[in-house]
Amino acid sequence: MSQAVSMAEMVTLTIDDTQVEVPKGTLLIRAAEAAGIAIPRFCDHPLLDPAAACRECMVEITDAGNGRGFPKPQPSCATTVAAGMQVKTQQTSAAAAEAQADILELLLINHPLDCPICDKAGECPLQNQAMADGRTQTRYDGVKRTFPTPIALSDQILLDRERCVLCTRCTRFAEQIAGDPFISLVERGAKQQIGIYPEQPFDSYFSGNVTQICPVGALTSADYRFTARPFDLTSTPSTCDNCAAGCAIRIDARHNSVRRRLAGDDPQVNDEWSCDRGRFGFRSGHGTDRVTRPMVRRDGALVAVSWPEALTVAAEGLALAGESSAVLTSGRLTEETAYAYAKFARLALKTNAIDCRVRQISDEETAFLASVLAPADPDKAVSYADLDQASQVFLVDFEPEEESPIVFLRLRKAHRASGLKIVSVAPFLSRGATKLDAQLIATRPGEQPAAIAQLPADGDSLILVGERAAATPGVLTAVLALVEKTGSRLAWIPRRAGEIGAIRAGLFPGLLPAGRPINDPDAQIEMAAAWKTPVPLGEAVSPLNALAAGDQSTTQAFVIAGGELADLPDPGKAAAALKQAFVVCLESRLSDVTAQADVVLPVSLPEEVTGSLIGWDLTRRPVNAPVSNQRSPMTEIRVLAALTETLGLDLGFRTAAAAAAELAGLAPWSGPISRKPEASAVPVDSSSVVLASWRQLLDDSRCLDGAEQLLAGARPAVAVISPQTQRTQGMATSRYVRLTGPAGSITLPLVVDPTMIDQAIWVPSRNLDQSLASLGLAVGDAVTLASAPEPGKDGVA
Repeated sequence: MSQAVSMAEMVTLTIDDTQVEVPKGTLLIRAAEAAGIAIPRFCDHPLLDPAAACRECMVEITDAGNGRGFPKPQPSCATTVAAGMQVKTQQTSAAAAEAQADILELLLINHPLDCPICDKAGECPLQNQAMADGRTQTRYDGVKRTFPTPIALSDQILLDRERCVLCTRCTRFAEQIAGDPFISLVERGAKQQIGIYPEQPFDSYFSGNVTQICPVGALTSADYRFTARPFDLTSTPSTCDNCAAGCAIRIDARHNSVRRRLAGDDPQVNDEWSCDRGRFGFRSGHGTDRVTRPMVRRDGALVAVSWPEALTVAAEGLALAGESSAVLTSGRLTEETAYAYAKFARLALKTNAIDCRVRQISDEETAFLASVLAPADPDKAVSYADLDQASQVFLVDFEPEEESPIVFLRLRKAHRASGLKIVSVAPFLSRGATKLDAQLIATRPGEQPAAIAQLPADGDSLILVGERAAATPGVLTAVLALVEKTGSRLAWIPRRAGEIGAIRAGLFPGLLPAGRPINDPDAQIEMAAAWKTPVPLGEAVSPLNALAAGDQSTTQAFVIAGGELADLPDPGKAAAALKQAFVVCLESRLSDVTAQADVVLPVSLPEEVTGSLIGWDLTRRPVNAPVSNQRSPMTEIRVLAALTETLGLDLGFRTAAAAAAELAGLAPWSGPISRKPEASAVPVDSSSVVLASWRQLLDDSRCLDGAEQLLAGARPAVAVISPQTQRTQGMATSRYVRLTGPAGSITLPLVVDPTMIDQAIWVPSRNLDQSLASLGLAVGDAVTLASAPEPGKDGVA
């Protein structure tokens, strides 16, 4: 936009004798903010449409820009500026001050005097304004209105109706931002109140935001209610570690214990919102399964020992395995911790068998990440702002509401603001895709490559591809071909927060830090000079290959950190492989991996770790530790440094800051990059019903352990088929379907969706009870369906 046009769209007005210049169409309350003038308000929120519901922001307009003023004070949150407008706020106008005082008095007539027990006390605008500008005495001598409290709008959100000032922030958020309009105003007049539809509870992945934007404590969370006071908390800004969105958050702690997490203010990423998983999913690690002392397996059982003894046993076992060792971590590590594991593997174990992906992978994905993601320039990466400016966005094997909720909110925001066209390549139109008004290109698992080749992409298009693309041969190859053909831009969005940082830090098969190919001579020389030791040569393979084989033919020892066997395609084979090998586990909790470990080394919880995370947009964001408990186990970096020293070597750093400095000191890689993937699609049997799946946001992931109220709101597991498939499979009257795999079966409620592709069935990969992997099933497998009675009836468990 040119400067001339920009100036033409600016208007000048006067507020409290101060001249203000703002863009045309600006609300008066925003213009006052620009001039540093504070106007009281309750219903106004900069990210929500104006409502003028509370009327607390009244101002006197003596001249509307046409030489005439308004006879009465006007709500500044719903009045736009005009050139020459003369405005007086409560600072200079007795009429405005009296109007605001009158509104405040009316709001307090039925408002309970329960500030000492209210969770909002200490950060409540109503409390602050009543103390600052309210009348010192009330003229109301009647009985205040009361309600039974609290009312559960959902398992997580509680409503104290007598506190509500009907600002409608919650209802506007639910409808405008989240797209979940299950909460609304009910009744009329003096009986008006917040309510929910009886048949539809407040089912939203973003419900916790209403408790943060509620100005008076009418909406609270069951998770935080009555646990602390704002003035007792120590607040720490940080970055959410629950997915790769990179959301800014604020962590509030008391007595070295995290009490709540709030959305931070970052207009470039999450605005002021967060998903419920990021807000409430922080209880993991605080149960009775916390590991606080090193353990060594003796006579088949883990026994607590001293740190020197545990490190010695671990070092002896790893030294015996030598280059036949492997390192496998979760995708939730900070970049600095991932770099420590990558250097430890090459320096201390002399192995290139490392990986940060505890999930289904493929050689095609490995080549894609090594050639496209690892060497990518962050300054040229797709950003959140690009979502607002794109002509269209294609979602390939990616359900944003389930796999990256803030990306979903940004897509919805762009769609509402500018009509952004969104196209989903998926088996059916999911709930999230429906809220995005997405166009569906229905595909069966295995048929995506052909559909991708026909996408009407152009140079202004964005393609967002999820980690599930690894499950279907040819998808990533087809996406790259489309990008090269059309000039569209590509972003890869994993589910885990630290996976991209780990890949770029070199914790990945075939890669050294900054995308250096492990077999490139110049890359080896550079890293040998930086680490002051030769980089190990030899084949670079993922430890997941050995776990998938179920034996120790290639790997004699494993160092595993934070992984869940349930995330792997075949947990049984992985457990068998670990049982045969020497296993060193760095964990904060007992798990299915520690059950197989020979040595368990306790490490810090996420809230006790500092460092940085790299989001899907390749932006590095800080992670700060709100808890500083000296009695807690060491960080993973310190443990790795101690284990390296026990092996007779020096890792070179012991803190996240030192690791970050060493990583930043590495020169950027300017040499050749790895080869791009070249994989072909595998033909799909058109006569079979094939399995489609993805993980839901709330499932049995161990990082959500302890968040009972959050998990109570998890969406129930169902099986989705098309009407045609229902008829051809003889289930016209069925309400439940039994899905059987090589290792078992599962019975689920049947949902018939007209948008579902024929000859396919969708079920969640994992729910709170069972996973597809435990049944021996994977995406794309041909399955047999059968009608089933309701679980628990007719002898069916």
